Amino acid sequence: MTSHAETLATLRATGHRITAQRQIVLEVVETSVEHLDAEAIYQRARERDPKISLATVYRTLTVLKDKGLIEQRFLARDHAREHYEPVGAPEHYHFTCLGCREVIEFQSPQVRQISTALRRELGIEVAHACICLEGYCQTCTEKRRAVEK
Repeated sequence: MTSHAETLATLRATGHRITAQRQIVLEVVETSVEHLDAEAIYQRARERDPKISLATVYRTLTVLKDKGLIEQRFLARDHAREHYEPVGAPEHYHFTCLGCREVIEFQSPQVRQISTALRRELGIEVAHACICLEGYCQTCTEKRRAVEK
């Protein structure tokens, strides 16, 4: 995972100022164990700096994303809401329960196998895979089955 210092150095090297508000947004993304969208990042950033605006959060997220310092993920098929994660985490994918809305991260060697097959068969190079699955978690599946009986 890219360190905080490396991220700041990259921003400086690309001509971006390191403002206190940018640092706050970056720290919120880097330290969260949850999947945060811009609104949630804004709420957490306001706890540290009540003067930060939602526009500043969006601008900062755009800069960080454009520089490859954070990753944008979608957790549902409609791609209605972007979630942000630090760069450098192991490649993983997301399953969202339609019942309780829990997001479960998972890794899958099959995605790498598909990428290898695509390279071999079509000559394409997959740089990134974004997979979001939806369905029902084990608990919600059991509840649904109990209701059906």
